[in-house]
Amino acid sequence: MASKHGLPKPLIVSLTSYRDRFDTLALTLKSILFQTVRPDTTILWVSHKDYPLVPESVLELRRYGLEVAACTDMRAYTKIIPTLRNYKDCFVITVDDDIYYRADCIEKLVAAYDPAKKQVICRRAHRVVTAEDGGPAPYSDWTSEIKGPEVSAAVFPTGVLGVLYPPNAFHEDVCDASLFSTLSPSADDIWLYWMWRMKNHVGRKLRGKLRILEWPGTQATSLYSENVVGRANDRCIQNMIDRYGFPLAG
Repeated sequence: MASKHGLPKPLIVSLTSYRDRFDTLALTLKSILFQTVRPDTTILWVSHKDYPLVPESVLELRRYGLEVAACTDMRAYTKIIPTLRNYKDCFVITVDDDIYYRADCIEKLVAAYDPAKKQVICRRAHRVVTAEDGGPAPYSDWTSEIKGPEVSAAVFPTGVLGVLYPPNAFHEDVCDASLFSTLSPSADDIWLYWMWRMKNHVGRKLRGKLRILEWPGTQATSLYSENVVGRANDRCIQNMIDRYGFPLAG
């Protein structure tokens, strides 16, 4: 039987999906819904356009605590922005829709939370590398997939294996669609990094490097080619620096 999370405020697991991934979505959701530690709510956000297409295999999981909600399509931002707008003062864990989550995913993230520390906690992260001028090196030069545990302002969560955001972790601009859709339209992880760094949180990457178990065929529409190969990440990063400065120091 799953245990209670033990956090001082409600815990929400938040994710999004779209029609191209609906065939395998129930597999991911089952791995999240039957964790050793359960959240108070698990919310699947889908666009108004895709909402009527959500398969019965997903809808039947509502009996196990899943909520399925329609919202404006904000690309990758759909996984967290509607939750931040609708659920104030909560812990939020974001997950992806295309992989298998081990049964202790939530347990590990929750166990690492320390109310005395301002930390965003993750299982997978890169490390921001600075250039000689003090700004960030190109994204492709950042240290990929930190192996050991690490706590620092340079820990950059990549999201896929789960990220725990404590209540009030973000700058007040975090839900401003006019800003994130202009400054970092394709890279929600970059936007979120800036938002919690400006609230003086640091990243904490937990011990171990986990294998990512993706469902076959789910990566056909991945943002990787756009963000990394096409260098969209670097453009987003420069936009963020122009607007907010570079928040690594501190």
